[in-house]
Amino acid sequence: MLTVGDRIPEFKLQAVVSLEKSKEFAEITDKSYPDKWLVLFLWPMDFTFICPTEIAEFGRRNKDFADRDAQVLGASTDSHYVHHAWRTHHADLKSLPFPMLADIKRELSAALGVLHKTDGVALRATFIVDPTGVIRHVSVNDLSVGRNVDESLRILDALQTDELCPCNWKQGEATLGG
Repeated sequence: MLTVGDRIPEFKLQAVVSLEKSKEFAEITDKSYPDKWLVLFLWPMDFTFICPTEIAEFGRRNKDFADRDAQVLGASTDSHYVHHAWRTHHADLKSLPFPMLADIKRELSAALGVLHKTDGVALRATFIVDPTGVIRHVSVNDLSVGRNVDESLRILDALQTDELCPCNWKQGEATLGG
């Protein structure tokens, strides 16, 4: 599995970016958002139970990430057509403000090292990548446990201080370096 200090792998994937007719899909690459932090989170499969709770929460908190100059990207091993169908039929996903990447060939999941060993789906992984393409944070949960979006924001805030941040540090609190 790739870890802190590694570079995000190159990728070029189809994504659902809208439900508006003729504007549903776009190609997204590792270079689509230059000079931005990336918060790339992967989930196992569409049309499941835990996944939409996470995806919807990243959607609700998207402005918080954007305010921190970060682009959220979601991905699973489903196709962009499956993503589109899910968004169309799930009320909490209809107006997602970030791309849903289709890693149908499992190239990105495999390059990141987050494919489940027996099920062949992406684990619940979150990668925070700095604007130079270097991975600065990784967390991976078992398939049965959803992640905490507040914690992803807290870690992004801490990384962006470029200072020493103690346990449970939150934005606005003193760091150990100044």
